[in-house]
Amino acid sequence: MERENFSSRLGFILISAGCAIGLGNVWRFPFITGMYGGASFVLIYLFFLLILGLPIMVAEFSVGRASCRSAALSFDVLEPKGTKWHLYKYGAIAGNYILMMFYTTVAGWMLYYFYKMAVGDFAGLDAKGVGALFGGLLGDPLTMTFNMVLTVLVCFGVCLLGLQAGVEKITKTMMLCLLILMLALAANSMFLPGAEAGLKYYLYPDFNKVFEKGVSEVIFAAWYRCSGYLRKLYCQRTFSNRRGSIYHYFGYSRSTYFRLDHFSSLL
Repeated sequence: MERENFSSRLGFILISAGCAIGLGNVWRFPFITGMYGGASFVLIYLFFLLILGLPIMVAEFSVGRASCRSAALSFDVLEPKGTKWHLYKYGAIAGNYILMMFYTTVAGWMLYYFYKMAVGDFAGLDAKGVGALFGGLLGDPLTMTFNMVLTVLVCFGVCLLGLQAGVEKITKTMMLCLLILMLALAANSMFLPGAEAGLKYYLYPDFNKVFEKGVSEVIFAAWYRCSGYLRKLYCQRTFSNRRGSIYHYFGYSRSTYFRLDHFSSLL
């Protein structure tokens, strides 16, 4: 069976961005930004992301492109005889399994919330009421297991359609919907009470708060964002077309990818 490649560079970029844009962008990044000084945190965060994230991304792209194998086999193909680089694959495989344990569970929560919202169970609830509903979900392992299994089955179905007809095509549509949703939410937030004060806090640097809390949190945030999708970028790079210079390909993909990822965070 011939190995599929991405049909376009845009497909590869959107799938990579889809892996990176998630809970870290929507929930953790705004929360940490507000806690550690607004714009000053963003500036320091971007600096550490560049010095930590870019070198690792280059390595991941290079290994995936050169081997055209998964994380489980790439170093078996590339390692010089007599070396032990293939042992690295066990950490990569374990990382993927741990990530999927987390993401399939959280995706199951999202399906449950979508159902509850559709039937109107959230109507009239305040933050405390929604929190109580979530607490009830955590105390119901059967419901959580059902939604997690449903998530896995849906993902398997997308993968069965193939790379181009399944993963790439569906991701392009979903990423477009995500962009529209985030733009709508950002626009709506501009008209909420206290929006002017929030924008001032977000855009005006206050380095005193950063150093008061410690720069270590900023470094951890950058590393957290990078490590969450390294294995996924690694695997996706194995499906990209090997024609053309990797420097040209990576330069274009990297710049577009980082713009999408951080644009979603800043929104």
